[in-house]
Amino acid sequence: MAYQTIDVKPIAGALGAEILGVDLSRDLGNQEFDEIHQAFLDHKALCFHEQDLSPEHQVALASRFGQPDIYPFIKALPDVPEVIEILKTERDTVNFGGGWHSDTSYLPQPAMGTFLHALEVPDSGGDTMFANMQLAYETLSATMKGMIDGLVGVNSSAQNYKGGRAKKMKELDGMKDKFIDSSEISIAEHPVVRTHPETGKKGLFVSRAHTTNFKGMTVEESEPLINFLSDYAVRPEFTCRIRWRPGTLVVWDNRCTQHFALNDYNGQRRRMHRVTLRGDRPA
Repeated sequence: MAYQTIDVKPIAGALGAEILGVDLSRDLGNQEFDEIHQAFLDHKALCFHEQDLSPEHQVALASRFGQPDIYPFIKALPDVPEVIEILKTERDTVNFGGGWHSDTSYLPQPAMGTFLHALEVPDSGGDTMFANMQLAYETLSATMKGMIDGLVGVNSSAQNYKGGRAKKMKELDGMKDKFIDSSEISIAEHPVVRTHPETGKKGLFVSRAHTTNFKGMTVEESEPLINFLSDYAVRPEFTCRIRWRPGTLVVWDNRCTQHFALNDYNGQRRRMHRVTLRGDRPA
C-alpha cells in the first residue's frame, strides 16, 4: 500500500520492516495507526528505533492492537501488571527465549502479538531473528501440504525444559527472582497449519520448542516430521534479523512468525520490557 503518514523500510525479502518518522510516546492519529497496523499485517515484524516509552506508554500502544494479557510464569512490574522484564545479567550464560518458537503456543489462546522494548543492550550481539511461517508453508510441496493440513499439534509449556520450567528459570541469574513457581504444566492442542484471522493466509504453527507430538500419534512417531517442519520453517530465506538499540521497540505478529533471541553476548547485560496481546484459538 502507499503510506502517507509513515515511512516503511523493509528489512528483508521474507518479513520485517523499520518504521521511520513515528513517535510512539504520543497519541497516534487514526490514519497513522491504521497504516502502522497494515504494515504489521504486511511485514509481520515492525521495528521502531529511538522510542522513549514508559511501561504505561507501552501498554497503551499495545491496547490499540488488542488486549494486553498477563504472562503466567513471570512476575510483572509492580504497578503495571501487563509488563514483564526480561533480563540477562553479566553472570548469565543462558538467555530467555533462546530457541525458535511462537510465544505461549502451549496456551488454549496463544498470544496474538508481542511488544518488546529495549532498555539496555550489549555493545554487540543480542539480536533477534524472525521467521515467516506463512512463506514457509506456501513453499512446501503440494503433497506435504496435503499431509499436514489435518494434523493437530500437542504443545506443552514443559517441552525442552529438562527438570521442569522452574528449574530452568532458577538457573538464570537475571530471571530467577521474577519466576512464578508452579507445578502446573500448560498443554494445548492446535492445528499444525493455522489460518490468520485477519489476512486469511495459512501458515505453519509447530515448533521443536513447544510441540511434543501430533494428536493421535506417539512422540516417537511425531518427532521426525516435527523436526523437519521446525528446521524447514527457519531456512535463511524465510528470516530476517533485527538489531537492537536502547529505545528500540519491536512489534511482531505471533500468529504467523517464530522468533529466536540470540545468545552471543556473555558478560554483558540485556534488559527488555515485554507486553503480549491476548490471542484467539488457532483455526
